[in-house]
Order: sequence, then structure tokens, then C-alpha cells
Amino acid sequence: QKIFFQASNPGQFENDSDALWQRGHVPESIAYHGRVGINTDAPDEALVVCGNAKVMGRVMHPSDSRAKQNIREVDTNEQLRRITQMRLVEYDYKPEFASVMGIKDT
Repeated sequence: QKIFFQASNPGQFENDSDALWQRGHVPESIAYHGRVGINTDAPDEALVVCGNAKVMGRVMHPSDSRAKQNIREVDTNEQLRRITQMRLVEYDYKPEFASVMGIKDT
């Protein structure tokens, strides 16, 4: 069973065939097959939020320790040797990226 969700800005019209929202595989979930933008009409990633986001719960990420096992200490001397082999750089953001992302100090 599909759930249709539609929002329009003044002067923009959408039809039901454009709606790609549907119930997810997990209860109380909704799936959208495409990019989602909040406060933007041109998302360039799976989810783009232009503004502040408030999370009332956990944010899971692959680097989260709750997603890992067999965590162990490493030889710090070996790790320092590896760091000395890394290429370290400084950079400035491109102005067009900084302005879109709201970065003041590029």
C-alpha cells in the first residue's frame, strides 16, 4: 500500500505519478526512492538539510562503537610511523560551495 505525500511551492504543481513515498519494510517507517531536500529544492545527496537539525534519539554511523566488535589497542609507535607517511594538506573551500553551505571562514 502506497502513502502519497505531496508539497508544493506557489506556482509549482505536482501530480500523483511523481510521488515516490511508500510504507517501509519496518513498521512505522516511510521510504522514499530519490533525494530529499529540507529547505532546498536542489538536494545533491540522499538527504540535504539546509538549516539546523534537532535529533531526539540516537544517530547511528558506521564509525559508531556500538556497530563494532573486537575493538583492541594498537601499537602506538607503529601508528605514529604510519602517520609520518601520510600526506597532510591545507585547503580553502571554493566560494560557491562555502556560500551554499553557509561557511563563513573558507
